[in-house]
Amino acid sequence: MDDPRTLFDLAGKVACVTGASSGLGRQVATVLAAAGARVVGVARREEALAGLCDEIGDSAAAVTADVADRSRLDALAQQVSDPFGAPDILIHAAGVNTREAADDVTDAGWDATLALNLSAPFFLSQAMVPAMKARGWGRIVNFASLQTTRAFPGGIAYGATKAGIGQLTRAMAEAWSPHGITANAIGPGFFPTELTQTVFDDPDRAARNAAQTCIRRNGRLEDIDGPILFLCSRASDYVTGQVLMVDGGFTAK
Repeated sequence: MDDPRTLFDLAGKVACVTGASSGLGRQVATVLAAAGARVVGVARREEALAGLCDEIGDSAAAVTADVADRSRLDALAQQVSDPFGAPDILIHAAGVNTREAADDVTDAGWDATLALNLSAPFFLSQAMVPAMKARGWGRIVNFASLQTTRAFPGGIAYGATKAGIGQLTRAMAEAWSPHGITANAIGPGFFPTELTQTVFDDPDRAARNAAQTCIRRNGRLEDIDGPILFLCSRASDYVTGQVLMVDGGFTAK
């Protein structure tokens, strides 16, 4: 039997993390690098990505891009592969929530939400999968949400994309797991990120959310570390097509 302590070792692996400039995406990029992976962070904000690379060091590189721009997908795939080679691990953490009420949803808001939250994870994965197939090993981790299964006010477009992520994850597993590529999703609860800033700016609302969890608190960024390492490493070799809720038990109640 292999030493269990090596199950989470990512030495020699290359990881691409979208949305790496802040929040959970930045946390994921940092912990994967700490586990031995070379990490390529992708986001639109060049300065924030530069800060991430400074923090991680030589095992990090940055690509400034809008992953929702499908016309530049081939160029993006090449840019991501240039620093360390084609990724073994692909994390889709980029996302947007326009928070438009159902009666007020605009064409632009709807299209932007679907393009970034649902279309980008599929088409970028599609571009990266051939190299994973050639190696017979790969990890794709999508970002689901509480709204994958729950309806929240002002979340009809966002919720539709996150429900779609649940099925996309299962469909990716069906298509690509025979080639050694697992596809899973993480469903974060309430974590303090830019996307949830309006929630945490209201202490009463944040407290109500914490009270709805089994653990009785909201998430901390480091709470994502163990789950992401599990899904990106050999520890999850026989796990695919799953949505792992990292929500303190919010959806258990």
